[in-house]
Amino acid sequence: MQIKTLRKTQRIWFGCVFGLAITLVFSWSNGMFAALLPMFVLTQIDRWNGSIIVQLILGVTWVCVQVSFIVGFFQPYPLLMTVAVAIMLMFKCIAMTHKSSYLFGYIGLLMGSILLNFGSYQGFDLEDFVMGLIASALLTGPIVALALYLFPDPSIKLPKASLMQPREAQTHIDNQRKDHIGMVRQAALGWIIAMAAFILFQVAALNDSLSAQASILIVLAPMTFIGSMAVAKIRIIGTFLGCLAGMLLQLILYSLANNMLLFLLGYAIAAGLFCRWLAIGRIKAGIGFSAMSALTVPLTSAFVPEQQDAFFSICYRFSSIVVAVVATSLAIWVVHHFLVRIIRNRSLVRGTP
Repeated sequence: MQIKTLRKTQRIWFGCVFGLAITLVFSWSNGMFAALLPMFVLTQIDRWNGSIIVQLILGVTWVCVQVSFIVGFFQPYPLLMTVAVAIMLMFKCIAMTHKSSYLFGYIGLLMGSILLNFGSYQGFDLEDFVMGLIASALLTGPIVALALYLFPDPSIKLPKASLMQPREAQTHIDNQRKDHIGMVRQAALGWIIAMAAFILFQVAALNDSLSAQASILIVLAPMTFIGSMAVAKIRIIGTFLGCLAGMLLQLILYSLANNMLLFLLGYAIAAGLFCRWLAIGRIKAGIGFSAMSALTVPLTSAFVPEQQDAFFSICYRFSSIVVAVVATSLAIWVVHHFLVRIIRNRSLVRGTP
């Protein structure tokens, strides 16, 4: 089992570092996706699985088309745009209540919300962002295949693992989702929180809070009250560790940060521990994912060697994520109890227990 964990660590580490290296060599914008998407996929699988790659690519491509259409046609009409966004997000939340389409729905909800908010601001190059995102999704397949080829699992017969989550957690979710009322409540919870986040970011013009918006949807990912509360704690801890690692990396490199090889080496060393946690799974995997996001995003979006460091961006990222996670947890608690009360009252009116 230790060898298996080591190989998985190596695959995840290789995927995110190699993805970032490609973006540095070719000077891609939004290079964070080329590092984070392979890392996400390699965390879920131990052997090649084409379905998860196809779901990822289709989810990213389809939501990019949807957002481009909505922003292009409805941006001058706020009311119509809100209705169109509500319909789109509703279908994403419904998809998330089914195991077979969960990844497709979640990718659409996460990326779609980010694209919708940023695409509606003047001066934001939506086309460039979309093309970078699609290119990163297409690059994920070859990177995952190469990682699996270079670091294969030992030839030991092991129980077949779940695609998305550990067996115990997946069984628990499957049992929950067999209940039709529970599925409706989960979809309603996700839709209400996602729409509230969209409206808030539109009204408050929070165009520089990508990390905060992503955190709202990551906390929402379990689609249950208990699951979201657990993810909220993990998100804060992981973000703190990732931000700390990013600051230390800049401090150690200092004036040498403009050297691409040294920068990539420092990133690879910092990512090693977090990738190990991702390979272990469960709570440590959640902390590792949040830490890798906090390490990667500022260094690929705000950091410009010899021109601009990412210190203030990292500080802002951590503070905005903490505020967003706390506010989202409170909103989920309120909406959860509101939905439970409505369902209970309807059951009493119908005379059902």
